[in-house]
Amino acid sequence: MNTSRNDLLGELAADAALERSDFLVQSTEQLRRFLDANRGRIAELGGLTLIDDDPDYLSIAPDLTFRSRSRYQDETSGEWVSETEVIESAGELVELYNPAEIYSAFADAAREAAGLPDTPDAAEGLLDAAGISPEEAVPTGPDPYAAAADEWAATQTAPLEAEDDDEAAARRLYDLALEYQERSQRSEAHLLGQFESASANLADRLGDLIVVDDDDERLLLTADGTFRAEVVPEDADGEWRTLATPEELVEYYDPTDVFGDLADALAEAWPSVSPETAAAAADEGGAANDDDGADGADGGADEADDEDGADDAGPDEADVADEDASDEANGTGARPGA
Repeated sequence: MNTSRNDLLGELAADAALERSDFLVQSTEQLRRFLDANRGRIAELGGLTLIDDDPDYLSIAPDLTFRSRSRYQDETSGEWVSETEVIESAGELVELYNPAEIYSAFADAAREAAGLPDTPDAAEGLLDAAGISPEEAVPTGPDPYAAAADEWAATQTAPLEAEDDDEAAARRLYDLALEYQERSQRSEAHLLGQFESASANLADRLGDLIVVDDDDERLLLTADGTFRAEVVPEDADGEWRTLATPEELVEYYDPTDVFGDLADALAEAWPSVSPETAAAAADEGGAANDDDGADGADGGADEADDEDGADDAGPDEADVADEDASDEANGTGARPGA
C-alpha cells in the first residue's frame, strides 16, 4: 500500500513539474512577443517604471532589460538591505513575477503616465462596465474539481481480471508503452523549449550556429535561440522536412544528443571554451615547437658537417700545389703556349 501511494505521489509531482515547465515556456514566449511588438514604443518612452511600491520595484529600460529591487534582513547586523538586480531576459522575469501581474503593471503604468483613469477591476468595476450582474457571472458548468479527478483516474492502469490472458496483458502493456512514449516526447519538447528561452540572449550575441550538417540532416541554433532542423525521413523519397518547433524536433532528435552536438560545435569554433579542446590545442602547440627545435638542431649538425668537409679539403689542395711545384722543378710542368 505504501509503495502504491508513493508511486502515485511521485507521478503527481512529476506531472506538476512538467506542467510548471510548460507554463514557464509558454509564458516566456508570450512575454517575448509582447516586448518585441512594443519595442519601439518602450524605446521612444525612454523606459517605464512598472512597480514602485516600497520595497517592491520593477522597471523596464529602453533596451528591454528590467531592473528589480529586493529587500531582505541581514542576519548578522539585523538591518534591512535593498539590492537592485538586472533581469536581462523574459525567461528570468517570469521566474520571479506572475505573468498576469507583469501585464497588469504595464497597463497601470501606461495609464498612469498618460493620465488615464484606472481600468475596472474584476470584483466590481469590470462587471459594471460590461453590464453583467454578479448572478450572471457565476459559472453553471460541470464541477472543475470533479473533471480533474476523472481525468486523473483515466490515467491509472486498471488491474488485470482473472479471465485476462497473456495477450490481454501484452496489449495493455503495449498501449501503456505508447502512452509513456508520448509523455516522454512532451517532456523532451518542454526541455528544448526551456533551453531556447534560457539561451536567447547568448545566441543573439553569437548569431546562427551550425550544429550538424550531413547529407540527410541539418541542425541549426538560430540567433534568436531556437533550434531549426531539416531532415530527410526514410519514407520521404529524398524530400526534405523542416522541423521548426520542439515538438517536431523530438520526433527525430534526442535532446541529449542535441545538447552534446551543440557543445561539440561550440568547442570546435571556440576551442578555449572546452577544457579538452584547449588542452589538445596546447599539446599540439608544444609538439610543433619541439619539431622546430629538432629541425634547427639537424640544420646545425649539417652546417658542422659542411665545415668539416671544408677542413678536409684543405690538405688535398696543399698536396696538389706541392706536386705542381715538383713537376716544374723537374721540367715536366706545362708551359703557357706549349
